[in-house]
Amino acid sequence: MQLVHTARALRAVTMREIIKFVQQRGRLLSALVRPLMWLAVFAAGFQNVLGVSIIPPYKTYISYQVYIVPGLLGIILLFHGMQSSLSMVYDREMGVMRLLLTAPLPRWVLLACKLAAGTVLSVITCYVFLAVCILFDVTFDWSGWLAVLPALVLSGLMLGSLWLFLSVHIKQVENFAGAMNFVMFPMFFFSSALYPLWKLQEADQSQILYWVSLLNPFTHAVEMIRFSIYGMFEPVSTAVVCGSTVVFFLLAVLGYDPQRGMLRRAAQPA
Repeated sequence: MQLVHTARALRAVTMREIIKFVQQRGRLLSALVRPLMWLAVFAAGFQNVLGVSIIPPYKTYISYQVYIVPGLLGIILLFHGMQSSLSMVYDREMGVMRLLLTAPLPRWVLLACKLAAGTVLSVITCYVFLAVCILFDVTFDWSGWLAVLPALVLSGLMLGSLWLFLSVHIKQVENFAGAMNFVMFPMFFFSSALYPLWKLQEADQSQILYWVSLLNPFTHAVEMIRFSIYGMFEPVSTAVVCGSTVVFFLLAVLGYDPQRGMLRRAAQPA
């Protein structure tokens, strides 16, 4: 019976997210405009060929546009995770989330349903972006479209869990501007989304940037996507992404615990 209730909750939360997504047509456009701008404008200035290390010590020479596509898929997942947690904060202000959390199910199940629903939408957007990339003559083997699915799902869960945890501490919708500046953009730029890590490692002046990027979980999400889109498996990045997902989600569950987390602080008199 518990499994049936969980399936119903997952269906209800997912349908709610899909209906909201369909009604807010600008969300799909806003999610695609940013990576397409990077692909069409930024990459236009870097048309030279890069030696991109797929599996060291082998190097496959590909265009810069092809190289940054996995990173742009990562930014779509990161942006959707932020949008999902933004709706959590909005629902908290409107009182909807309190009703959701009082459902006769464990709180972690409800949060997992919310996380899964957001991940489904983000993965769909990623495939729409891959389809649009064909117009820019940036294509991959069709087998790569299938092989990259587990990586997109795992990365979406990790980034969604991160933003779910951050939503515990973001009190108002207006505070998301600061979250973008101090979380989303640093995670994107301090990663391998725009430039190979091995090039940073070779440059003496970029050693600090290399280690910061190496410790960034978003880097490992991008690398996992990059390997999988070529039908390859990167065990270290996969382990980091899976471990980060568990840690971020557990922190989010603790944050939404009414005895210790956000709800208890909200109930205390000012």
